Amino acid sequence: MSWTGPEDIYLSTSLASYLDKKLLVMLRDGRKLMGTLRSFDQFANAVLEGASERVIVGDLYCDIPLGLYVIRGENVVLIGELDLEREELPPHMTCVSTEEIKQAQKTDREASDLKGTMRKRMEFLDLD
Repeated sequence: MSWTGPEDIYLSTSLASYLDKKLLVMLRDGRKLMGTLRSFDQFANAVLEGASERVIVGDLYCDIPLGLYVIRGENVVLIGELDLEREELPPHMTCVSTEEIKQAQKTDREASDLKGTMRKRMEFLDLD
């Protein structure tokens, strides 16, 4: 008994066209990974070589190097080829260190949490 059906073949062959190309992979948890696709299987599990995670907070960004990275196929939301001839980011974006982006993420998360708690406190007003 075979586990793969005809529909599974189309998924794997479409990834074959991305082999040895630089990709952007968006995951279910919101992370964005970049790297060169070296291998994949019928479940869309993928291996990225020279992978890095791009973290963006406001106008700041940082590429955190990850090295060789294995991605479980069920976590992939989107895979796209990066155009190497084109500028990756708008000119107003600023590259910062890993420590700076982590601090910016923490500040952004705290502001978001505060906004959420304030909204909960004000629900009794029924402003809608």
